[in-house]
Amino acid sequence: MDGPPGGSTPVTPVIKAGWLDKNPPQGSYIYQKRWVKLDTDHLRYFDSNKDAYSKRFISVACISHVAAIGDQKFEVITNNRTFAFRAESDVERKEWMQALQQAMAEQRARARLSSAYLLGVPGSEQPDRAGSLELRGFKNKLYVAVVGDKVQLYKNLEEYHLGIGITFIDMSVGNVKEVDRRSFDLTTPYRIFSFSADSELEKEQWLEAMQGAIAEALSTSEVAERIWAAAPNRFCADCGAPQPDWASINLCVVICKRCAGEHRGLGAGVSKVRSLKMDRKVWTETLIELFLQLGNGTGNRFWAANVPPSEALQPSSSPSTRRCHLEAKYREGKYRRYHPLFGNQEELDKALCAAVTTTDLAETQALLGCGAGINCFSGDPEAPTPLALAEQAGQTLQMEFLRNNRTTEVPRLDSMKPLEKHYSVVLPTVSHSGFLYKTASAGKLLQDRRAREEFSRRWCVLGDGVLSYFENERAVTPNGEIRASEIVCLAVPPPDTHGFEHTFEVYTEGERLYLFGLESAEQAHEWVKCIAKAFVPPLAEDLLARDFERLGRLPYKAGLSLQRAQEGWFSLSGSELRAVFPDGPCEEPLQLRKLQELSIQGDSENQVLVLVERRRTLYIQGERRLDFMGWLGAIQKAAASMGDTLSEQQLGDSDIPVIVYRCVDYITQCGLTSEGIYRKCGQTSKTQRLLESLRQDARSVHLKEGEQHVDDVSSALKRFLRDLPDGLFTRAQRLTWLEASEIEDEEEKVSRYRELLVRLPPVNRATVKALISHLYCVQCFSDTNQMNVHNLAIVFGPTLFQTDGQDYKAGRVVEDLINHYVVVFSVDEEELRKQREEITAIVKMRVAGTASGTQHAGDFICTVYLEEKKAETEQHVKIPASMTAEELTLEILDRRNVGIREKDYWTCFEVNEREEAERPLHFAEKVLPILHGLGTDSHLVVKKHQAMEAMLLYLASRVGDTKHGMMKFREDRSLLGLGLPSGGFHDRYFILNSSCLRLYKEVRSQRPWSGAPETSHRPEKEWPVKSLKVYLGVKKKLRPPTCWGFTVVHETEKHEKQQWYLCCDTQMELREWFATFLFVQHDGLVWPSEPSRVSRAVPEVRLGSVSLIPLRGSENEMRRSVAAFTADPLSLLRNV
Repeated sequence: MDGPPGGSTPVTPVIKAGWLDKNPPQGSYIYQKRWVKLDTDHLRYFDSNKDAYSKRFISVACISHVAAIGDQKFEVITNNRTFAFRAESDVERKEWMQALQQAMAEQRARARLSSAYLLGVPGSEQPDRAGSLELRGFKNKLYVAVVGDKVQLYKNLEEYHLGIGITFIDMSVGNVKEVDRRSFDLTTPYRIFSFSADSELEKEQWLEAMQGAIAEALSTSEVAERIWAAAPNRFCADCGAPQPDWASINLCVVICKRCAGEHRGLGAGVSKVRSLKMDRKVWTETLIELFLQLGNGTGNRFWAANVPPSEALQPSSSPSTRRCHLEAKYREGKYRRYHPLFGNQEELDKALCAAVTTTDLAETQALLGCGAGINCFSGDPEAPTPLALAEQAGQTLQMEFLRNNRTTEVPRLDSMKPLEKHYSVVLPTVSHSGFLYKTASAGKLLQDRRAREEFSRRWCVLGDGVLSYFENERAVTPNGEIRASEIVCLAVPPPDTHGFEHTFEVYTEGERLYLFGLESAEQAHEWVKCIAKAFVPPLAEDLLARDFERLGRLPYKAGLSLQRAQEGWFSLSGSELRAVFPDGPCEEPLQLRKLQELSIQGDSENQVLVLVERRRTLYIQGERRLDFMGWLGAIQKAAASMGDTLSEQQLGDSDIPVIVYRCVDYITQCGLTSEGIYRKCGQTSKTQRLLESLRQDARSVHLKEGEQHVDDVSSALKRFLRDLPDGLFTRAQRLTWLEASEIEDEEEKVSRYRELLVRLPPVNRATVKALISHLYCVQCFSDTNQMNVHNLAIVFGPTLFQTDGQDYKAGRVVEDLINHYVVVFSVDEEELRKQREEITAIVKMRVAGTASGTQHAGDFICTVYLEEKKAETEQHVKIPASMTAEELTLEILDRRNVGIREKDYWTCFEVNEREEAERPLHFAEKVLPILHGLGTDSHLVVKKHQAMEAMLLYLASRVGDTKHGMMKFREDRSLLGLGLPSGGFHDRYFILNSSCLRLYKEVRSQRPWSGAPETSHRPEKEWPVKSLKVYLGVKKKLRPPTCWGFTVVHETEKHEKQQWYLCCDTQMELREWFATFLFVQHDGLVWPSEPSRVSRAVPEVRLGSVSLIPLRGSENEMRRSVAAFTADPLSLLRNV
């Protein structure tokens, strides 16, 4: 692939991969087995084929020679090192050597054309930053280079110059985070790289460089929007598809993704393809201006001047049709507008030399396209070439155009066509014929039932990769045809969906849906089988081994390749989604009912279906809206609960139905201390509605306090368990369980319960354990909720065994299972410890959850961390209503005996982990209201405010109490954060004064004495400054344009929260804006002149690592109940 020098390119394709034996550097005769990959840029070897990062890599540009040595061995020779490999056979050795030699030849050809050839390493790119860093796990420092969107690791500087490295990290899946004064982490999904710099300043420089690499790796639409400003560029130059986001930089035409694939097939000598959204570095201001001057309008007036209507491309054209058309258009120049000087080489060259000194780019394009020599001699020794002439004349656009066409081949009608590069495998011939009933094709999904009268009887023939349909069996000319290569999906609706009992749907690339029907199930099945064989390649033929509801190809991202979408083959059968990816065997099926997440990301034009399983995440993109919407509906339906039995429900990781987990989790969060929990019944209507929602799609139901009452949720759970047709303990084993409860010897009875538990189906067994574990926690708070073991057994016995309440044995079973929970379910100390921590964490969350709506007596207790969130740094503090942030800060420092030196600006921060932002509390701000609003993903931490000194200096030196200037602005929006198209940040002008923050779309005329916009200009938005909360930081998945941003939250009078994000160009600018916010919000008092030393007594109440507040009953009762459970979880059961 001809990648641009700089810019984010798609993942380089692997030319060859496999196992080889490698001779270690010491020259030992013992070879080590290594997984080796070769692509156009690097030869890499790994310890395992599962590894994401290589053990070593060798730049192909630095390989000087490849030689065979002895049986099955070969050497890869660089200027300074020789690497010896051994293949399993001479044939395999030959294949590796040929692949390496070809890659070397292609690399050298590219390097000769690249300015990077002028650097020390041929084919390399100038690094954005390079130097030595310590990396945890390595004894010596490594030489690290940030190059484009990658971070490269080398053993030392010498090996960097030799092009021999350890590994490189693609920053499109990376994130950098400051750890301490000199250290920072580079985090990827596959490994965390912990670096240390020599100084804090150097660390900041490395962070900035790596954050720049991340920004470069993530795509933006800024270039595309600018190029689309020219109307002809809004449609593909070849097929007319709207919003093309690829381009040929030498032909100066903007093209769609499908045409771009065929342009690549023409080769870099004909078309150099670049992405408008990903290859950001290549899009200089000059190149963008060139596309605005030339672009599709001028380009097609030359290249497509004589295209017959019958040969014109459409957005729905097949790949083979595109390939033939583009070969004719650009390689042969078949449709070009011939220049009057065509055929006269000398005159063409003279005309080119004259044209490049003017602004007539269209003339230059026509001359080059008709054979003028781009390196012809101009006759002027001081400017011997057209490029030199253009430079002499100061024609920068002409220079850019000439540079991009230095290696472009001249179109020739009589040239020998190279062998076509096929991107799809030739499919076996499938033949079938017979009558089918067909409706008119549709451009949208069929939501309504198609009546029998809407079908027309047609004679259909499948052969030579084409499905043709005729008026009757005697007709010669078909009414229409569907090419197998254009089929993207084949769907089989349930019987009797339409007027014919058995139907199937065919979706094509042209966004058309064809519906066929038959009465015979056998004939319909045969047609589906034959059509599937006709369009599914051998790569995915395993998907045809079983029946399916839907089969087709879709763009996806998964595994180690999250940078760009690839096309995979998928089949949906029941609740299983099977996938075959081009770079591997058939994947393990996704169990849709066991997904952790099923969501839709992006906007309506660029939707992405996200499927999250415990070990993997799959992103399916909606490139073609019609078939994607069909897949989306089918997958959502398959992922929902299918019946009434436990095994047919949506399941979690531990085979527990999501409906059970949702209810148990909510009651654990909000109802452990609710008096009469499970004994009290909820409102019948609310319980029924909730249960229906949970049965329909429990995964999408999120229970929230204030919206659902705990008694409604507990009633829904009991109703669900009671209504199970087979019951939780199954009909077959129910009686055996009841009989076991009558065994008098306790040990024998417990042993019998354990035996019966093993016999239950896996889902039932997991659900029983989860439910009894939950009831075990509930009874631990019986002093408050009045639900001891016996009371719970009375409620759940009849529910779980579906009896009328007359059989006491049902209650006895439940009572025994709770009493002997640890033994029956083999719960070890570690599991008990986790359960204990969960309960204490729940009680802590209730501090914030209940305090917002209910007043409690006494002080609140919260957990505060010192410097960072770690178990060993947490402190538990009583928070009276009068406590300020300054008092809390000083108390934490007093407890840890931390001395405060001059210019130590210790501050209490509110940290929001989900938003990746933090807010330094004002020293006079009351802490208690902050605690009331803290979510489960937020906490308080006391640490030094590193920017406070700079902020105070700025405030002391500035004039006036307002600030205005440009910032990048973005409103809150749900994003995927994986490089997908989405709304971004936009330049806006802001004015901040003592009363409000105003946003302007553009800068208006300014008053010379103030520099501020005229007040007559109405702002686009305005917010009262006192109602704003400003947090430092912007979450990474929003792809902020700089690392100096802050998040602003506005709460309206109706307590509705609005959120947006602002980014500054420099760190100093960020500090100035934040300082001004503090200044105007707190009437100029940003930092206390003389901090008061407050020393408070350490509270006596603690529960493990989390502190408590009384929720119900007296404070002493709550403390006794929970503290006893913490000290000894079994102590509360000994008296039951």
